[in-house]
Amino acid sequence: MEIKILMISSDMPYRFCVLFGLSLIIPILFYSGCRGSIPVKGKALLGRDMIPLMSYTIQAGAFFNVDNAARLTKQLQGKGLDAFYFIHDSGLFKVRFGNYPSFKTASESAEQLRSSGIIEEYYIVRPEDYAGIMDKEANKDSLRKGIVLSAKSFIGVPYKWGGFSDKTGFDCSGLTMAVYRLNGFALPRTSGRQWAAGNPVTLNQLSEGDLVFFSTKKKGVISHVGVYVGTGQFIHAPGEGKEIRMESLSADYYKKRFIGARTYM
Repeated sequence: MEIKILMISSDMPYRFCVLFGLSLIIPILFYSGCRGSIPVKGKALLGRDMIPLMSYTIQAGAFFNVDNAARLTKQLQGKGLDAFYFIHDSGLFKVRFGNYPSFKTASESAEQLRSSGIIEEYYIVRPEDYAGIMDKEANKDSLRKGIVLSAKSFIGVPYKWGGFSDKTGFDCSGLTMAVYRLNGFALPRTSGRQWAAGNPVTLNQLSEGDLVFFSTKKKGVISHVGVYVGTGQFIHAPGEGKEIRMESLSADYYKKRFIGARTYM
């Protein structure tokens, strides 16, 4: 990686203002759904060895019917919360949302939602509940396998928490966010931010758990994302209401529209 050192000079205040201004503009530009609005070509990326870990999150609901889980998820999203549903080990659909700095703030938020009748019983998921993250002997391979297992658990589940709007298009990035957050990683909500948060990898460098991005709408613009699960396969949400499924990167449609991949560990 090339590192450039900025020398101190008399025009430092001006340079600082320019850099500070760019730091404000870039996140705003990426604030879109699965249908991104930023051309990839020429974009400087600031990757990290590992994305932030989850703190405290709220888990609510226990539904036999996925439609009920989807209804609660969208209701919480309407309040500005990053919510998603998933299949619990019990076989029931449950909903998780938020990433709070402390148990107290998570509990206070949950109580407010319960008093307003949005949720009933709830559980506060603590950082230590993410076994793979807390295990000091866990390596990246085991963490990646956990992400793949979570992604595979969604196969066949109707994707109903993405939504669609004229401005952002169908939002498929909720699936990738859910898979990572279930494993203790605070992956950003939108595909644009997910792209910006990772380190670039080539097709030959892909590992299980990496994210693969596609340009399915406008050439050079991110509009789709999935979870790479190995052997040239990835799992994604093809559309609102459609079942989550596995596809091949070598399929003509995705091969022509592949735009890049990102790793987060």
